[in-house]
Amino acid sequence: MPTTELLPLTDTSAICCAPLTRETIPADQALLLAQRLKALADPTRLRLISIVAASEGQEACVCDMTDPVGLSQPTVSHHLKTLVDAGFLTRSKRGTWSYYRLVPGSLDAVADLLLTA
Repeated sequence: MPTTELLPLTDTSAICCAPLTRETIPADQALLLAQRLKALADPTRLRLISIVAASEGQEACVCDMTDPVGLSQPTVSHHLKTLVDAGFLTRSKRGTWSYYRLVPGSLDAVADLLLTA
């Protein structure tokens, strides 16, 4: 009958992860940030943010954003509404057109997250 050789037991309590060196993001902030990142995680929405940011006064009319992204006005308006709901843009109505402006500092939390990652 063959004999089985047992390996010595290792004390697993000595194995430990490195301690945290800074505060972690709280669960409620992580949820909010994830929702905001989800709004940005679309190529069309990133382009729309870029168009608004590059426009004079960081404001653009929806009528000026349809051709650059190659989508219909209702589709562009849907994407812009998502960005407004996420807190990146504000909307003001002038006559029949809507104008969108960047919310000052709205991209800072995203930039901070990317810089510290």
